Amino acid sequence: MKDYALLPRPVKDLLRQSVGRNVVGENWWRVRFAAERFDAERAEHTEVSALTAGLDRVPSATVTVVMPTYRRQERLFAAVTSALNQTVRDIAVIVVDDGGGEVDGLPDDPRLAVHRLSRNHGSPGLARNVALRLSRSPYVAFLDDDNTWCPDHLERSLAALQSGAGMVYTALRRLREDGSELDVLSRPFDRAAHRDGEWVDINAVVLRRFAGIRFDPWARPRWVHPREDWEFVHRVSAKLRVRHLPVATVDYSVHSGSYFTDWDASAIGVST
Repeated sequence: MKDYALLPRPVKDLLRQSVGRNVVGENWWRVRFAAERFDAERAEHTEVSALTAGLDRVPSATVTVVMPTYRRQERLFAAVTSALNQTVRDIAVIVVDDGGGEVDGLPDDPRLAVHRLSRNHGSPGLARNVALRLSRSPYVAFLDDDNTWCPDHLERSLAALQSGAGMVYTALRRLREDGSELDVLSRPFDRAAHRDGEWVDINAVVLRRFAGIRFDPWARPRWVHPREDWEFVHRVSAKLRVRHLPVATVDYSVHSGSYFTDWDASAIGVST
């Protein structure tokens, strides 16, 4: 982060050891961008109010799958299909279009609902919050529009949740466009280490719904670190018992169209 980099080395080392770089950064952004966060919260409330007025019913199922999207129609179809094809059938898939207008041609399934925001907010957190507020379920899972799940992703995660965990995340396989494997993210959770690191991807997370579950709705600039996924996991992990399942049930697409990650040529699989 820019401001953190300006601190003297002894100060940075002390903060990193005692508090954690990500925690320091998150607290700083909350102060610096308080007005922008307030505006985002107000925009979220406006979107939810408008969508609620047009709802016949609020979807209810064992698991709500939250899926924000923005102009990725072909990838979105694969993501939605992988969610609907889970071995756990009692699900509600909630797609929230962040003003992109490209959500046609999705599977015809009564478990799927599509909500269109009035404009592009550029915030996956805001879109996820809309889906959370327009659904009811004891469990919640998250899948972005360019990734897919193995059919047993929810089944494995629910088994762990029903045995006592509050939040579960599985291993995640990162794949290039040609299908080759870049790597696998699989590391047990340690909240103290997580203060200064990131290895839990939101696409692998399934958790018990609880009062107040929500993401930061502020649209973070690309250069701001940490991202909203880290903030969500770190905050929720203070409330819920976290368990890692070292089985890869998520296929994460590594591609040049990623919103927030600038993959180098070797990661994407492009010759230079």
